[in-house]
Amino acid sequence: MDTPLPGDPTRPSNLPEFAVSEIAGAIKRTLETTFGRVRVRGEITECKRYPSGHIYLSLKDENAKLESVIWKTAVRNIGVMPENGVEVIATGKIGTYADRSKYQLVIDRLDYAGEGALLARIEKLRQTLLAEGLFAPERKRPLPRLPLVIGIVTSERGAVIQDIRTTIARRFPRHLILWPVAVQGQGAAEQIAAAIRGFGALPEGGTIPRPDLIIVARGGGSLEDLMAFNEEVVVRAAAESPIPLISAVGHETDTTLIDFASDRRAPTPTAAAELAVPSRVEMLDTVRQMALRLNQAQRRQADAARLRLTRAAAKLPDLPGLVGRMRQRLDDWGDRLDRAPGEMLRRRRAPLETLAARLKHPREVIAAHRATLRLAETRMLALYRARLERGRTQLARRGALTPAPVVSLLRHDRTRLAALSARLEAVSYQAVLARGFALVTREEDGTLLPRAAEIGAGARLKLVLADGTVGATADGAAPKPKRRSGDGPPTQAALL
Repeated sequence: MDTPLPGDPTRPSNLPEFAVSEIAGAIKRTLETTFGRVRVRGEITECKRYPSGHIYLSLKDENAKLESVIWKTAVRNIGVMPENGVEVIATGKIGTYADRSKYQLVIDRLDYAGEGALLARIEKLRQTLLAEGLFAPERKRPLPRLPLVIGIVTSERGAVIQDIRTTIARRFPRHLILWPVAVQGQGAAEQIAAAIRGFGALPEGGTIPRPDLIIVARGGGSLEDLMAFNEEVVVRAAAESPIPLISAVGHETDTTLIDFASDRRAPTPTAAAELAVPSRVEMLDTVRQMALRLNQAQRRQADAARLRLTRAAAKLPDLPGLVGRMRQRLDDWGDRLDRAPGEMLRRRRAPLETLAARLKHPREVIAAHRATLRLAETRMLALYRARLERGRTQLARRGALTPAPVVSLLRHDRTRLAALSARLEAVSYQAVLARGFALVTREEDGTLLPRAAEIGAGARLKLVLADGTVGATADGAAPKPKRRSGDGPPTQAALL
């Protein structure tokens, strides 16, 4: 009997024979049975989302790479959206893809691989946004003192919204508008960003009132639970909000990137409500204190003004007494004014009467001058007779003349002397002065002033009268008299 050679297909064997699909199914069952649900830690790479909604990626470490897939139905609850370069912990099942003879991890949950990786990712995003200026202090806006409407972005379930409502109602009741959002999990960041932008897009005076202030709040939790507030879309929405925004995420020790972009950070949601509105009780106390201080200040000012007025009044004279004295003085002056004209006339009349007593009557002056002329005439006649006698004696001695011619000559000379005496008396200014006229001269130099136009106001004059001389002062120049044609300037001789 012939023995089959090794490798001969006709040679009988004890190894089982499988179809390709059988072996693929056996491998799949083996993997699923052996591993079941697993958690795999690695860095995401080759991440790509297909139009079908499935996401294909690979997890790698320094020694190996594991291809993975996230089915479309699991994307909604995946937890963390995959990104290249992020270290995660993937939860799922090991499965196979028989068409390409490969195995893969079917992921239904993604979590960040520890806080170190999360913090590194957050820090990288913070540095990027900081370089863009989204966290600059000059971008911060002051919060309204007393907002009328407050918009709140948080979950409608939980204690956060209740704490905010209770605190605002206790401090100062305001109109609140809640925009409910998911605060963690898949899609939470997009909902929060849409709520912030939605409040900012509300028109002024619309059906839904536009908030004056926005509070973005969430209770405490792990770093993974707060990751929605570290997403870039939320941070940019907070930085671009046209309405002042308060962030109140987590507890006092928790810090998220939205805190850097918001206008004010509150350590807790309750503290955010306290920042949003003032305490009505404290405001009333402040108003009362201000009113009290204002009243005290007014009283101090009134007291100071009253003191100044009192001091000023003490320095003022006795007004009633002053008025009385002035009234008495006025009555005295009125009485004196009534008597003044008579007194003045009497005072002026006394010098005139004195001067009048010293003046002589013109007739007396004329008689005195006439007596003087007669005496002069008598003396002249006596002198003439004496000379005539001496001449007659001389003639008699000489015998040159006869007595008859001498007598005739004497008679002729006497007649001529009488005529000259009459003419002399006629042209003498003493006779004019005796008739009541006066001779006016300037007191300084004795210049004769025949015309009134030559006398200025205030000029010192000397008036020569028939019996003496009197000084005078001119009150004003008299108007110049109109001259008739052919008239020459008047002279003293013409006056006389």
